Amino acid sequence: QSQEAVYGFMFEDLDHAVNVLETYITLAGSEVVEEAASADYVYNGNLAKWIRFANSLKLRMAMRISYAAPDEAERIVKEALSGENGGVIESNADNAQIPTQNNPFRVVMYDYNGGDSRVSADITSYMNGYKDPRRAKYFTLSTFTGGIRNGYIGLRSGISIPSESLLYSNMAVDYTTPLMWMNAAEVAFLKAEASLRGWYGATGDAERWYEEGVRLSFEQWGLSGDYDAYIADGVSMPESYEDPLGKESNTSEVSTVTVKWDTRGDFETNLEQIITQKWLAIYPEGFEAWCEFRRTGYPRLMPATNNRSGGIIPEGGYANRMPYPAEEYQENNEHINEAVSLLGGPDNMATRLWWDCKEK
Repeated sequence: QSQEAVYGFMFEDLDHAVNVLETYITLAGSEVVEEAASADYVYNGNLAKWIRFANSLKLRMAMRISYAAPDEAERIVKEALSGENGGVIESNADNAQIPTQNNPFRVVMYDYNGGDSRVSADITSYMNGYKDPRRAKYFTLSTFTGGIRNGYIGLRSGISIPSESLLYSNMAVDYTTPLMWMNAAEVAFLKAEASLRGWYGATGDAERWYEEGVRLSFEQWGLSGDYDAYIADGVSMPESYEDPLGKESNTSEVSTVTVKWDTRGDFETNLEQIITQKWLAIYPEGFEAWCEFRRTGYPRLMPATNNRSGGIIPEGGYANRMPYPAEEYQENNEHINEAVSLLGGPDNMATRLWWDCKEK
């Protein structure tokens, strides 16, 4: 089926799941199923929290199609936020996360191939510019010596990787760090965008939900005391990037967006603020961050300096999707060709998905 049809099926699945859970709660007379707690590593048998997670996913998906199907997106956003079907995630106590004994981020960043992965210069440049106190929670300090400046220094994406790549900042993560699926901050930012589009409350509510998203993120990381100064900063901007190992990776700041809500900003200015802060708050949910970047064009990122796409991605451009794996062509040839025909373009990184239709 087409991507549009698949989204329709997913919305139906979520609605059905919510109905089943609500029915069970009504019949059992309790939100918590004690006999399920030992098997439920996310919410310990609390069905009401699963309902809030389902509605939050519905909200996320509805916003994903905001450009491709705005009328349908608006309808589903209003459904998800109506409060009539259990509500959405609103506090960090309801964050959807799962415990792990072998966190894959830890494995990739520290164990895989000698630990040759590092955090991106994109996010460190934004957070350094904002003097963001979450840096100490997200990253390790770089280990450059010999007079070269220290601090939180990411490795620029899309460059020829230097042999000294291990000197850049790494991800602050342990083997037992839980894996976040969705947090309250993201939901607040989704509300902010819905308000900005006129789909939830008054347009002026966008600022309130934007600030709530930042507040919830700071609370999640135990930094509530730093929130007031951060949200009031209307001066600091993302900093330019200076690579300690070479000028070829240097670049000026990619954005002038500030943290303090721009009350005089137009739609795109405020949308950039919302998506940029959501990007920071959902770290390290990289795939969701990529989806939002493709949908909105925000946050603004550094372009690749070493384009190895063979001309598929234009200079200064970015990948829009992952091509289908070779195994699909070998084992599912008939249906993979049908799927490719529905893409509206060739099976490569430059072809946009159905919902990724905003001109950037």
